[in-house]
Amino acid sequence: MGKSSPGDDRVIRVALCQRNLVVGDIDGNVDKVRESLARARELGTDLALFPELTITGYPPEDLLLKPHFAERAQAALRDLAAEVEDLVAVIGFPELGDDLFNTAAVVTGGAIAARYRKHYLPNYGPFDEQRYFARGVDTLVLDMDGVKVGVTICEDLWYPGGPAQRAVLDGKADLLVNISASPYSRGKGPTRERMLATRCEDYGCFLAFCNTIGGQDELIFDGHSLVIDPSGIVRARAKQFAEDHVVIDLDLSGVSRRRLQDPRWRQRVEAPANRVQVAPVRRPRRKKPELEVKPSTELLDPEAEVYQALLLGISDYFHKNDFRHVVLGLSGGIDSALALALAVDALGVEAVTAVSMPSRYTAATNREDAAEIARRFGVDFFEIPIDGVFDCYLESLKEHFQRTEPNVAEENIQARIRGNFLMALSNKFGWLVLATGNKSEMSVGYATLYGDMAGGFAVLKDVPKTWVYRLTRWRNREDEVIPQRVIDKPPSAELCENQLDTDSLPPYDILDPIIEAYVEEDRSPEEIEDQGFDRQVVRRVVEMIDHAEYKRRQAPPGIRISRRAFGKDRRLPITSRYKA
Repeated sequence: MGKSSPGDDRVIRVALCQRNLVVGDIDGNVDKVRESLARARELGTDLALFPELTITGYPPEDLLLKPHFAERAQAALRDLAAEVEDLVAVIGFPELGDDLFNTAAVVTGGAIAARYRKHYLPNYGPFDEQRYFARGVDTLVLDMDGVKVGVTICEDLWYPGGPAQRAVLDGKADLLVNISASPYSRGKGPTRERMLATRCEDYGCFLAFCNTIGGQDELIFDGHSLVIDPSGIVRARAKQFAEDHVVIDLDLSGVSRRRLQDPRWRQRVEAPANRVQVAPVRRPRRKKPELEVKPSTELLDPEAEVYQALLLGISDYFHKNDFRHVVLGLSGGIDSALALALAVDALGVEAVTAVSMPSRYTAATNREDAAEIARRFGVDFFEIPIDGVFDCYLESLKEHFQRTEPNVAEENIQARIRGNFLMALSNKFGWLVLATGNKSEMSVGYATLYGDMAGGFAVLKDVPKTWVYRLTRWRNREDEVIPQRVIDKPPSAELCENQLDTDSLPPYDILDPIIEAYVEEDRSPEEIEDQGFDRQVVRRVVEMIDHAEYKRRQAPPGIRISRRAFGKDRRLPITSRYKA
């Protein structure tokens, strides 16, 4: 620990206000900004940064097509700006003028002093910004009594050149600020950090990057806001998957000199023509308290990172949608055991009920394991055997099924009975049903529509089976809350006698890399085969993935943790004759 205090007029105190915002909750989001501004004032902050589209939350999607939505957001920002006198704040909002823009408002002196409109509007993966926004064309540099600050929004810093480079070249910015809503995917944080560090080295300036955090339907925003110096060294790092306020003093006195000495900056880089707007903004003149210097947050390891992302997704979906309780089917297998662990860790034991629904094909060990898992976690637990209802189904269908052999139809009836029971509990008590199927099963259609796919939220929808094992072992690292024999037993749907997943699927350590290559990386079957996979296995898996599109279209939303999840990221037609 140490102390820092500003030394001269080239030292600027910056606050990264990393908040968990709620889409559409304009008043609630503004209240969070007020809280953060009050804290920033107490610490003598010059410049406070808030995430992209702070006022509305991100992404508002088709709420942006309602003119009154943007009008209400703008009115709320104007009211907020009137309260901001003694510091400078950069706050994201949707600006409705001759068009709609994704805008950063520079708020100070009781008004909106300047605006910056986002240039690069992402339209890939989960993004649809070109559906809603027009592009900005001008670069904005704030002149804060001689300290030059370039303003950008998210994607504007992702590519070399563009408004960030022009802010430094033409506007002589010593500090770039970037307000962002950059969604999480597995391993993205360190990659994004390296990219931002490269921009600092290339441009020879400081960077203050303020990201949002929270779960919004399928998306997770991980926070991980940063301050990076011109050498690409991280000077401050905010928490991952939690709200945080980071306040730091930046001495910009040597930045311009450093650039002049760097041979990369002796040759002016030609930039596309545009206006560089320089907005004079007064810095607050007041005595600043000494600032306690705290060490930067350490990055989580891969399993901890994914686990925390899933916890945040469950918690925010539950609380932001005003649920009070969840229920899930607990089979005694590893998927539902991990889903239960996540639910309890995210929501607390009192908010979770687990239900075992054994059939004639359920092994005694699975009934025992389901009860034992529930006992170890301390959740409410009960059994609803399904054999009597299954017999009624078979009797009712006897005439229509005559002269046929039992097959997947009879198997899936059992899964649908279980889905019906869970949904009945949901209707009766207002509980949210958590579906427990994993990405491997969803990919190839190894799931029953209106059966185990039933539910309000799919906890493991984007978690491959091999990662289910990794996360379970990680959760057990200090205390074996999930019995080892649950991890060791061969996976089975238990819908017929002696059934195993490997009766229908390749082993998961083969299946998952094929799914990742085909779904997330868009590899062709031939390219996947060239990686060493058996041709027949690859062709069969690809055919199963393509054929299951109609099922996935009807699946509940689930937490996105990969580069390409089913849903917003991957939008293929159900009706298609194209074969890979």
